[in-house]
Amino acid sequence: MKLHEYASYDATGLADLVRKGEVAAVELVRLAREAHDCVNPTINAVVEFYDDAEAVPGSDMGPFTGVPFLRKDLGASEAGRLQESGSRLYAGNRPTVESYFMERVRAGGLRIVGRTAVPEMGYSGLTESELCGITRNPWDLERTPGGSSGGSAAAVAAGIVPIASASDGGGSTRGPASYSGLVGLNPSRGRISSGPTGQDSGYGLSRAFVLCRTVRDMAASLDVLRGPAPGDPFLIPTPERPYLEELHRSTGRLRVGVAISPWGGASLEPDVLGALEETAEHLGAMGHHIEELKPPFNPADNRRIIAGFYHMGFLSLDHKAHALGRKIDEQTLERINLEFYRIGKSLPLTYAADFFEALRKMRADVGEATKDYDIVLTPTMPSTALRHGSYTTRNTDLTPDEYIDADTANYAYGYVFSATGQPSVSLPLFHGADGLPIGIQIASRFGDEATLVRVARDLEEAIPWAARRAPVFAGKS
Repeated sequence: MKLHEYASYDATGLADLVRKGEVAAVELVRLAREAHDCVNPTINAVVEFYDDAEAVPGSDMGPFTGVPFLRKDLGASEAGRLQESGSRLYAGNRPTVESYFMERVRAGGLRIVGRTAVPEMGYSGLTESELCGITRNPWDLERTPGGSSGGSAAAVAAGIVPIASASDGGGSTRGPASYSGLVGLNPSRGRISSGPTGQDSGYGLSRAFVLCRTVRDMAASLDVLRGPAPGDPFLIPTPERPYLEELHRSTGRLRVGVAISPWGGASLEPDVLGALEETAEHLGAMGHHIEELKPPFNPADNRRIIAGFYHMGFLSLDHKAHALGRKIDEQTLERINLEFYRIGKSLPLTYAADFFEALRKMRADVGEATKDYDIVLTPTMPSTALRHGSYTTRNTDLTPDEYIDADTANYAYGYVFSATGQPSVSLPLFHGADGLPIGIQIASRFGDEATLVRVARDLEEAIPWAARRAPVFAGKS
């Protein structure tokens, strides 16, 4: 198999070749390394490609048997492997615990061959850090692939691997999917276990999944990764059937709420608004009932949630720093994150109560506003990919409040569904006049990934994206 052939397949397609004996799993790992060597010096998406990648274990029975996979260097851990979370504070850190997520990845047949770049501890929508430098978008090297799953997004968009892990506390899977032309699902809260050490992380906002290029890979990944595990705080409804079977079932007629009016004060680029309207037209032509959905929450509540996510996100850092034998200072934390850490330590206990009340109110308000809709259609991001340095935790000219304001505007459509726990997916349906991808987000009712799978399939057939290639792509002539 040639490199350009390898890079043209999704994960399902590569696994089919392995099962048929047309290519060996070890050959796919070697091709992934060749792809990495070809494009990673340009995009800086992968911070480590394992020296022993050809020997990593993986099931020969799973739906993704033999397929190379990259791990986001934050969240789900591999026992004994480096996990540095994009931070000098964690440099050299090797967890001793294997996450349930990674156990299921291996059981699904995937071969974990390396780890991808993240912004420091995931607290940025741009993947830039003092530890690892700038990760570049394969569609435009002057733009970010997003964050915090930006390294995974850039690696998949550039063809190093067809699938990589991601996690999302307010848009960290969906945003990079939108910026990088990928499929990015944030599943329902509780659908996938983050145990045994991170159950219901990020105060219930954060969930783990993958970034990939096709809806069938998304559906198969749900089948591989879903399900409860010991220590999970609650259970959600079990799906009626495997998600892959949903690809062959009728969608029916849905009531669709469309976010034409900007949410949370975010102004939309004209191309993004046009893409949203065109998606609604496609859904209408399929027979669905389309209505405009007014902003379903108070923007002030959204900002309170985002501020709390930052201010309270560092409260456990003293314990972690002590375990690593390090101090928290300018040498170990980037400037904005250090300020968030110091602010968090100074806040009264009542601040936490205000944060959790904002979360409760968001869930109630959005639940009431969307209860009559089967799906909600929004932009994923208000613009195409931002330029490097737009706002990062390394900025020297931003205050923490200004940073939060920038994040609130950029992720106006992200945090809301993280807060409610509803599943939402970004689909790479369009490109702007600048040639950059535009993702459209679809959210469904809590626990109803099945509807998202069917609608995503319908849109993939109506607006095919599989043949699109970024300018920086492995094996591209």
